[in-house]
Amino acid sequence: MLPTPNNFNTPRHSNPPIEIKQSAVVHYTFLLIGLSLLVFVLHRLDDILLPIFFSGLLAVLLLPLCRRFENWGLPRTLAIVVCLLIVILAVAGLFYVFGSQIVQFRDELPLLQERLAQYFDQVQQMLSARFGYQPISKDQFIDQSLDSLKTRAGGWLGTTLNTTTSVLSVVTLIPIYIFCLLYYRDHMRQFMFRFVAPDKRTSVLHTIDSIQNVIQAYITGLLTVIVIVAVLNAIGLLVLGVKFAIFFAVFASVLAVIPYIGIFIGSALPTLITLVETGSPLRALGVVGVFMVVQFLEGNFITPTITGSKVSINPMAAIIALILGGELWGTPGMILSIPLTAVLKVIFDSSKATEPWGFLLGDIAAGEDTKKDKSDDKPGFFARIWQRIRGEHATSNVRR
Repeated sequence: MLPTPNNFNTPRHSNPPIEIKQSAVVHYTFLLIGLSLLVFVLHRLDDILLPIFFSGLLAVLLLPLCRRFENWGLPRTLAIVVCLLIVILAVAGLFYVFGSQIVQFRDELPLLQERLAQYFDQVQQMLSARFGYQPISKDQFIDQSLDSLKTRAGGWLGTTLNTTTSVLSVVTLIPIYIFCLLYYRDHMRQFMFRFVAPDKRTSVLHTIDSIQNVIQAYITGLLTVIVIVAVLNAIGLLVLGVKFAIFFAVFASVLAVIPYIGIFIGSALPTLITLVETGSPLRALGVVGVFMVVQFLEGNFITPTITGSKVSINPMAAIIALILGGELWGTPGMILSIPLTAVLKVIFDSSKATEPWGFLLGDIAAGEDTKKDKSDDKPGFFARIWQRIRGEHATSNVRR
């Protein structure tokens, strides 16, 4: 039925919008599809994203130093350039120290190869005497190794060239990214505020400051842990008389940036070199013992004391993040896994909808501390004594 002309003049009452409720299955299906697409994009764009992520971490670390230079009267551009020069000089100094040690280690390689061949023959003879193992001659072993090397040389050469090219490009891009992130930090903050309502900008600002504090605490704590672990490793290796003890100590401590397994990877080379150099399994076990003791001290005393609860990620979440980061981006992903997980925890904690996920990533002790009511906390024995002393001191001042 067509409307009459009078119907056009009568007011129409708008019907309320119909809400379509999706089932939980549909909701989580779209969520899984979105996560799968996100992982695919992150994996495909690793050459672009990894330099940006590393630059962001370094920019947050250099931000307090840059602000201090700016407070001293330096223009922002000059302050950023000074910060970058400090980082470049520090990295150049590390490469100089490592380079001299590597040159000395290279000079010892022929002697180590000869001793490794002798030790290989001794092991084969022992296995042949006990288990009837047919030993392989040294020439046969060398021929097999050369054939395998010729077969894989092309692939290794291509991988080496690609890796070298990517490393050089990353080394070139990271300072540029750091400069841009530090120079346009106010502009990017205003850009983020344009997506947020004015009444919620304080909360967003607090979240950004928390992310900066977490990243700064993690990186500065990690550098401090590397220095302490390097000193402890060097002391233990020097006591055992290991060659190139300083080099191996610093090498293993630098690998500590890969949580939980980095120091074990760094201990494999000095253990093998000590076994070949001395021919004593007990000395090699002593090297393993040094790294195990240092790892125990680092995991239970050094890192908790230095970082405290600023990066409160529980071990299970850290291990899962470490594995996922390695599968996604390899070794750089393993390095970035812990700070990115800490950033995700801060973001999750800032919203009531995602706060349970932040609680899941957090440490148990931190979760229990947030649940406790501060009014129920009773001061300890020494705290009560200190409060009593302060109260008596304040009373005496009032009487005077």
